[in-house]
Amino acid sequence: MDRTDNRIDLNLFRVLDAIYSHGGVSAAARVLHLTQPAVTHALQRLRDQLGDPLFVRQGNRLLPTEKVRTMMPAVQLHLKGLHASAHAQPRFDPAQLDLELTVGFRDILESIALPSLLARIEQHAPQLRVVSRRVAADDVERELAAGTVDLVVDRPLRASAHISRKRLLDESLVVVMCADHPCATQLRRSEYMSARHVAVSALGEANALDMLLGQNGMFRHVQLVCQHYFSACQIAAATQMLLTVPRSYANHLATLLPIAVQPLPIRLKAFPILAYWHASKDDDRAHIWFRQWVFEAITQAIEPVRS
Repeated sequence: MDRTDNRIDLNLFRVLDAIYSHGGVSAAARVLHLTQPAVTHALQRLRDQLGDPLFVRQGNRLLPTEKVRTMMPAVQLHLKGLHASAHAQPRFDPAQLDLELTVGFRDILESIALPSLLARIEQHAPQLRVVSRRVAADDVERELAAGTVDLVVDRPLRASAHISRKRLLDESLVVVMCADHPCATQLRRSEYMSARHVAVSALGEANALDMLLGQNGMFRHVQLVCQHYFSACQIAAATQMLLTVPRSYANHLATLLPIAVQPLPIRLKAFPILAYWHASKDDDRAHIWFRQWVFEAITQAIEPVRS
């Protein structure tokens, strides 16, 4: 029984093409980033399998035999086709996305960005499922690396080079109060510091504003700590307490609740809002598409209220 293996290593045809195109073993070795002995060995293997010398030496060049001249157009055509197939990108169609993506949002961004984001997804990617949840700052890198969350939008966080990031915008703080509050038309620093405040802390962490004020020897009277900004704003609308929130969210809520909005009477720098994702998703086309839409939903929801 003939057990001869007639299969041919396709890499040998790459060697054949390189020698044919460049006229010698040394030149082919440079093009293929191989050693000269490796190219010589590959050529000998192909000679043995095809039963033909394939090239004959004439001076410093290797000239193809008739067999090679006859077969090379087909060989080159197939090599080109294999290369194109290996590097071809299938057409990306959001309508075919059938997966779940998780985004780490604070409740402020969730309320102002998700409506427009989901409206677009409903129209263009109806099978895509989105989960929005809060991710603690200390857990962001671990969860992104584990794939339990795909994208996080938050203030500046500490993260390694494995985490990609994009600065989306800068946000400032304002003060929300009931519409008939004595300070509804003007709020002074002394009035702000002597007032009663409602603060927000979803995970029980220290309030960044109070930490900053404390570093400068200023302390507010925080009477209530809530989990969510919307409930805190409802409380501010119904009491004499003040609520300090990002400007974009305050302007958004001013269309829904009987509140007044005043500038924060303490000079603070605007704080950046960034998006974070794992670097392994940099070239993932579904992830690129999704995060771009998240970015647009956030900026489109925030920028109009500033104009």
